[in-house]
Formats: sequence, C-alpha cells, structure tokens
Amino acid sequence: MAEAVWGDANVPSIDWKMSASLEDVTRGGEHVPEVTNLEAAVRAWQQLDATMKHDAVLALERPVALNGEVALDRFVGEAIGDLAARLPD
Repeated sequence: MAEAVWGDANVPSIDWKMSASLEDVTRGGEHVPEVTNLEAAVRAWQQLDATMKHDAVLALERPVALNGEVALDRFVGEAIGDLAARLPD
C-alpha cells in the first residue's frame, strides 16, 4: 500500500546555513568566488548592481527544489532572485 502525501510534504525546507559560493562577481578587479552560507550569499547577490546580478552564479552544497520543480545546485543570474524571495526575515 502506498502512502499518500499532499502539498509540500516531500519538499524539505531550504537549509540557509549550507555552504554556497557566489561566483562570477568582480571583487577588487578580480573574479573571486565568495564562499559562505546560502543566506549570506543570496543577501550579497541582492546588493549587486544589475549587470553583476545578471552574470552571477550561485553554487550550493546540496540541491534545492523550488515550486515543486527539479532540485538544482546552481542558480544563474535572476534565478537567484527566486531564492531571494524566500529569504528568512
């Protein structure tokens, strides 16, 4: 017999403390990735200008599923904004 599941019961919450790297962002004239936790990386992305936001790559320690879609461990450009919309207060 199969167990029934409704809503987001199978979707784990986002672990904002997992390691993440904000890449392809110029810092001091060089492309140096910022390795930190996911929450800090997304907040740093929010502070970038539009061009850098577009070029940024966010690499996560573990995949995250948003809106019931396929879990991803990399977000590029404005897709990082999908994570930003879910930041804790």
